Amino acid sequence: MQPTEDNLTKAQNELYRWIKDYMKKFQHSPSIRQMMLAMGLKSPAPIQSRLKHLQEKGYISWQEGKARTMQIVDEIVEGVPILGSVAAGGLIETYNDVNENLDISDVLQKKDIFALTVNGDSMIDACIADGDMVLMEPIKDSASLRNGTIVSAMVPGLGTTLKYFFKKDGKIFLEAANPAYDPIKLNFNEVVFQGRLLAVWRKI
Repeated sequence: MQPTEDNLTKAQNELYRWIKDYMKKFQHSPSIRQMMLAMGLKSPAPIQSRLKHLQEKGYISWQEGKARTMQIVDEIVEGVPILGSVAAGGLIETYNDVNENLDISDVLQKKDIFALTVNGDSMIDACIADGDMVLMEPIKDSASLRNGTIVSAMVPGLGTTLKYFFKKDGKIFLEAANPAYDPIKLNFNEVVFQGRLLAVWRKI
């Protein structure tokens, strides 16, 4: 299921459609200034607000303040044919007939999912690499988080990070999937949990 534009305001929809057309034509995302000119605006604030809403509603992946990092999230299809198995060790018999689809609609139908672009290699041992896009489900009750969940967390003064969540002795630990990074130890009131990992999207 691809996103529909029913839940966008007129201004958000106008910007979203313009961005899609621009990226299809030029194969890269526009600058804030280009979006301002296209929308007839003299200030970047309305553009940044619309981009933030488009990201929160799952239409784009965007790092705030960095327009060139923008990606459209409607390229994911509802069903992908499963053609068999592939060996990661020895050889196995190849596929013959397509008999089922890999259905990812259950992921995309979750309410308010959003996408983030991964920067860095701190989660590489969890098979999440620099440049990957992660689909996240909003966390409404952080008390229900289970140890070992991969979350996006905002730490005031440090920014947003993607890490394993652990709770121990009244403290929060955000742990990387890379031994080169030390765990981040925090009090509950020092972190805001934005989402839990649903899926990883990688373009080759």
